[in-house]
Amino acid sequence: MAEDIKTKLERYKTAPFDSRFPNQNQTRNCWQNYLDFHRCEKAMAAKGADATPCQWYYRVYKSLCPTAWVSGVSFVTFCPRRHPPA
Repeated sequence: MAEDIKTKLERYKTAPFDSRFPNQNQTRNCWQNYLDFHRCEKAMAAKGADATPCQWYYRVYKSLCPTAWVSGVSFVTFCPRRHPPA
């Protein structure tokens, strides 16, 4: 499985189509991948496993989200209508 993920990461160009978000506005897709990345990192850290699979979500949200959101001090600051679940 790790080889598959590494191969996908090497071939990565831009975010693939996600049928959960068929509309032109990709804000929710951006936010979901941001959350998935941090959930994945947290889960992998808890298991003590390598977080390489999480890089997929990182690259997807980096390509979908506006640069101002990604490079900001806090993602929530630049995406005020979305807040992480408690």
